[in-house]
Amino acid sequence: MLPARSLAHAKINLFLHITARRDNGYHELDSLAVFAQTADLLTLEAPRPAEHGMSLAIDGPFGAGLEAGSDNLVLRAASALRLAASLSDTLPAWQMRLTKNLPVASGIGGGSADAAAALRLLAAAWQCEDVDLAPIAASLGADVPVCIAQKSRRMQGIGEILAAAPRLPRCAMVLVNPGVAVPTPAVFRAWKESGAAFRPSAKLPAQWHDVAALAESLRSTSNDLQAPAIALFPVIGEVLSHLERSEECHFARMSGSGATCFGLYADLDAACRAAESLRAQGWWADAGWVQNTEDRR
Repeated sequence: MLPARSLAHAKINLFLHITARRDNGYHELDSLAVFAQTADLLTLEAPRPAEHGMSLAIDGPFGAGLEAGSDNLVLRAASALRLAASLSDTLPAWQMRLTKNLPVASGIGGGSADAAAALRLLAAAWQCEDVDLAPIAASLGADVPVCIAQKSRRMQGIGEILAAAPRLPRCAMVLVNPGVAVPTPAVFRAWKESGAAFRPSAKLPAQWHDVAALAESLRSTSNDLQAPAIALFPVIGEVLSHLERSEECHFARMSGSGATCFGLYADLDAACRAAESLRAQGWWADAGWVQNTEDRR
């Protein structure tokens, strides 16, 4: 029944180790990805005659200025699925709408989550759910495969190697973005120019019983891109300082290549109070439960 819609949850890297560099220039990573309650929304609004092609309208708090042309990841995902599934050119195209609630170029995989939502929705609409979406997702970007299921996963390789994550405790999260778009290539270049060495994969337990234990474990890990990102955009350091000083924050770190940072809390009310305080600084902030955790209420 239309309209069909899917939330595209923000992807958060609790840690990110750069472990190697492939001959083709791509860096291999080790990361633990979780998903925040905060999300974009992708809707299939109406079918269109195939000859008219797919269309995408973009609205929402962060929709201004985003292009809805063929280079948009949502439309690229649609084209890739049709090609990989050898779908007939006579199948209906779709009029889609993306409500952009997540900051762009912010290290939380918003565009990747949107592309994954498109793959999920269109696989159902075109009745090709038996097609393996993983290789299609990998062809679209390093973060797209983990965004298909939107469940906590250990990410390795260049994002295409996914494994079960340790069992997470009930955990609230604040996301904060200071309003700067951070270009990932520039951060990787700054990391390389810093002379930093490759880091081994993290050693993780089978589970964490509470947020305090999770935070203690995360302190033995790193986001290798955080220091170079702060060197390029010092406001990221200011955001982290505010998070760390907030009441009941167990742990704070930057996600991905930035600029979005996160704080972990055992109590949702404390997370909401922290988000309100951070918004008073003129920054975007949101609070909610980490998805796919035990005993989430």
